[in-house]
Amino acid sequence: MSAAAGRLARAFDGVAARGMAAEQREEKQKLIEETRQRFTSEYLQDKTEKYDSRDVERLKQDDGWIDSYLQWRHNNVDDTLKMIDDSFQWRKEFSVYDLSESNLPRWTFETGAVYLHGYDKEGNKMFWFRVKLHVKDAKTALDKKKYVAFWLERYAKREQGKPLTVVFDLTETGLSNIDLDFVKFIINCFKIYYPKYLSKMIIYEMPWIMNAAWKIIKSWLGPEAVNMLKFTHKADVQEYINTEYLPAHMGGIDPFKYSYPPLPDDDFQTPICENGPIPGEDELDGKEKGDGDSKETVDVNSIEEPLHKQKKVSFDDTERLDLKIKSMRKPHTVFRGSLLHISPAEDIQFGSKESGETKCLIVLTNVTKNPVAFKVRTTAPEKYRVKPSNGSFEPGSSLDILVSLHGGVEASPQDRFLVMAAEMNQAAGGGPPDLSQFWKEVSRDLVMEHRLRCRVVESHKAVAKENSFKGFAVSSSQEDLHSKMTKLMVSNRRLEEQINRCIWFQQLLTALVTLLVAVISLSLYVRSPDKDEQ
Repeated sequence: MSAAAGRLARAFDGVAARGMAAEQREEKQKLIEETRQRFTSEYLQDKTEKYDSRDVERLKQDDGWIDSYLQWRHNNVDDTLKMIDDSFQWRKEFSVYDLSESNLPRWTFETGAVYLHGYDKEGNKMFWFRVKLHVKDAKTALDKKKYVAFWLERYAKREQGKPLTVVFDLTETGLSNIDLDFVKFIINCFKIYYPKYLSKMIIYEMPWIMNAAWKIIKSWLGPEAVNMLKFTHKADVQEYINTEYLPAHMGGIDPFKYSYPPLPDDDFQTPICENGPIPGEDELDGKEKGDGDSKETVDVNSIEEPLHKQKKVSFDDTERLDLKIKSMRKPHTVFRGSLLHISPAEDIQFGSKESGETKCLIVLTNVTKNPVAFKVRTTAPEKYRVKPSNGSFEPGSSLDILVSLHGGVEASPQDRFLVMAAEMNQAAGGGPPDLSQFWKEVSRDLVMEHRLRCRVVESHKAVAKENSFKGFAVSSSQEDLHSKMTKLMVSNRRLEEQINRCIWFQQLLTALVTLLVAVISLSLYVRSPDKDEQ
């Protein structure tokens, strides 16, 4: 009965939790609608010229964007409206939608003072500021600010709310590099213009000459943001960043050196295919046309061809892959993109090394009226095998992609996968196009990209196995437990005897003190009449 009652209680708890979650979602939706309606009636009326029409249109459609402002302002609608107003005015002033390499000075890219690269230990992308490369100059201040806005807007379009870790590398920084106006702009970017994007600020090797300046900066941040500041040195920076993404001067092994062009990106590369390394890829390493902001390689292999044109594989190979895919549990969450629906939506889940779960699925569904070409890339190509890693498939169809860890390695939260897709407007009666040529010619604006994080979870089997082992250990040590309980009871009795003795001594001491006080009082009383007689 107790087990049944426990199950019933857990069922009620689950229902209650789902009910609370539903209520919270409903309440959140009400706040979003209130914010949208009030902004339209209080800020947009006769003042539409203040804002970029693209921001206004997005506000009308994007609940998540409004929610990010609400969360940053603790669901206070009045504060949220003021924040949206400030943010929208700034976005129009800086023309953030139109910032690009072509309309920013080339020197802003060439200095290497600001760029995105690598991930911290929590899997957040890092936004680097090499402060020694920044020199205060009022004439170039606006261009530098627009350059920072370019990177943030670029990241926001790609990652849609995933937090950033800002790294201020103050190595060899002097007075000429201190620019409080520029720092205040960066802080406002995260406080007002890009809410919820800041994970933490890592301040590396801050020189003593900047102590006074940082006191001012802290006052701009506010109490919540101050908690995000992490002051580090070479000895402790690895608490937040692994050595693989730390440069040598910070005690790391990252060989990355900023150079322009091209722009540094996530460094997504083609993963190993299921049957081994992709042949011919080293010889054809190069940057694809229209993809100037990534370091991609041209994929020349059987998987690059359309699925119906791939080289023939043996029946055993096909059967093994089918069995693998059928045995995999289908993911449940779905990202609904313009070309593909991708499941899972955010995380690819692998088991820990102990659980032995080294495979998972990515399911792609073509939601267009034309064939769609796709690619799957990863930031750790040496660790993962993917089949198929690229190809094309027909409208309305779905495709299972098998991702497996290679060589007994373990997945890391820092690993990323990138799914790229482009619609293929195939002419009627034409043969299947050459995908390698298609990817060279397709415009970057027509490519849909979606990023997936890796997540390591304990499997139910591993947990059950661990629990069963623990149960065996308990049952096999019952005799030891009995003897320990006996010893504990004996120790209890001894302790009780010692406490009783202490109480007895305390009572005796109290009695003696009382007697002594009484004797002294009596002697003083007797002496007092004698003095009166004299």
